Amino acid sequence: MTRCVEASNVPVSLDALLPDRASLLRREVAAALGVAPDAVRDVRLLRRSVDARRKRSVHFVVTCAVEVPNAVSPRPAKGVSVKPHVPPEPLRVPDCAAAFAEAGETRPVVVGTGPAGLFCALYLARAGLRPLVVERGAAVEERLAAIEAFAAGGELDVAANVQFGEGGAGTFSDGKLTTGTRSPHIRHVLEAFAEAGAPRDILVAAKPHIGTDKLAGVVRNLRERVIAEGGEVRFLTQLDGIDVMGGRVAAVRLRDVRTGAVRVEPACRLVLACGHSARDTYEMLRWAGAALERKPFAVGVRIEHPQELIDQAQYGAAAGHPALGAADYKLAAHTRAGRGVYTFCMCPGGEVVAAASEEGGVCVNGMSRFARDGANANSALLVGIEPDDFPGEDVLAGVAFQRQVERAAFGLGSAGGRAPYTAPAQTVGDFLANESGHESTLVRPSYPRGVAWADLRACLPPLVTDALAEGLPALDAKLRGFAHPQAVMTGVEARSSAPVRILRGDDLQSKTIAGLYPCGEGAGYAGGIMSAATDGLRVAEAICADLSACADAGEAPRG
Repeated sequence: MTRCVEASNVPVSLDALLPDRASLLRREVAAALGVAPDAVRDVRLLRRSVDARRKRSVHFVVTCAVEVPNAVSPRPAKGVSVKPHVPPEPLRVPDCAAAFAEAGETRPVVVGTGPAGLFCALYLARAGLRPLVVERGAAVEERLAAIEAFAAGGELDVAANVQFGEGGAGTFSDGKLTTGTRSPHIRHVLEAFAEAGAPRDILVAAKPHIGTDKLAGVVRNLRERVIAEGGEVRFLTQLDGIDVMGGRVAAVRLRDVRTGAVRVEPACRLVLACGHSARDTYEMLRWAGAALERKPFAVGVRIEHPQELIDQAQYGAAAGHPALGAADYKLAAHTRAGRGVYTFCMCPGGEVVAAASEEGGVCVNGMSRFARDGANANSALLVGIEPDDFPGEDVLAGVAFQRQVERAAFGLGSAGGRAPYTAPAQTVGDFLANESGHESTLVRPSYPRGVAWADLRACLPPLVTDALAEGLPALDAKLRGFAHPQAVMTGVEARSSAPVRILRGDDLQSKTIAGLYPCGEGAGYAGGIMSAATDGLRVAEAICADLSACADAGEAPRG
């Protein structure tokens, strides 16, 4: 007879996690548990991370489920923990179909098909609520074609671009699934992604990612599951207004993006999972009476290095080992004035993408494919912007600031007759020396529409550029070569997060409009794919709980 134990904080060699070295892994796990190698009947990885604190001994640290005979008592090495293995609980979705029918409510409307909207809609559909899901952008198939055409020099499609369309902005990123939140739904989201076709390695990796090349198919599969469970999905359909009666959502006005035709749908529960770039939606919400507030956000550039430089800096002599892949980093510093300078959405072996969604503005972002095998590494290099950086009381002052720097970047990049949406770029050496015009001899910029070597101070204000100039040497002290003179900064990155929060209460409904559920990154309650997806599940749970409570109380239908 055997039992399964969970061993954590187990150090193993890099070779032990190569595909054909299962026997080596068993031997190293057995040694860490203090048992004979033949006592380990099976090893299943649960979590894997890299320990590169000492460059001479880069190795993995794993948590694993280990099958051992009942008669064997592990004597783990120092630092290794052993406990009985308990498989994670699956996501439990209530059957609310009867309560939904009894309440007589109209079906909930979910706006947006980013991770927050998709996961909320999937939960509601599985609960029997038949949600209507609307997306202002195109389905992922059409979206891919539009983005490729724009990257090749074509016209910007304001309805199908890196910001708008099925999957949200995260579809054209690295597909990072890391988060600082501690939601119980993290595992459920990872499992749903894996079931939808994401690499199963995401269930194990400490820093999981899907890759842009695989995300499109995953997103499409999630949409098909929403439909299979009874939901309806409409693309190129924008929320154009909210009808409020008695302080509660009564209907939504939906506009066909291509024809302009408006259709009114009755609705008493509206999940607003718009992305952080839905600037016109913020205007509409302000007019409708939703409570909004300014929130911190960040503005900066994309910085590019050779991936080999990052690998060497992070892994030393182990760089290039086939079990490691491309190295990443996450850096932060503070200026003397206390302003934060940090990296965000680092894309190993990736490329800088043309992320504009409004005509006349240049906006950049980063993406990687699953293999992360490109020549360059890139990351957002951002400066924190605080609400009190802007005078007056305008709640949308941050939106105006984003537009201002994007339009300045557009003008700077296309000056002198260059093609529209050329991005301004500058080497780190030129930037720190307050010079401009010199091309990098180390990095070939990956921004697809071409760059103009220029002074980034001409499109970014001093509160950003002064902080970057002070922060670059500080970050270089943490990662050698980060401020390499030939590293390239491409501007501007202004869409890392929403500058606005749609205020909601403990019941997750708007503080001023009942039945309106602000959700995810665009609403100001998430900061990446995972936190947005888990927020979507949390909102769906709140809707189901409220619906069941109303049915139990015998309240009149709301829609």
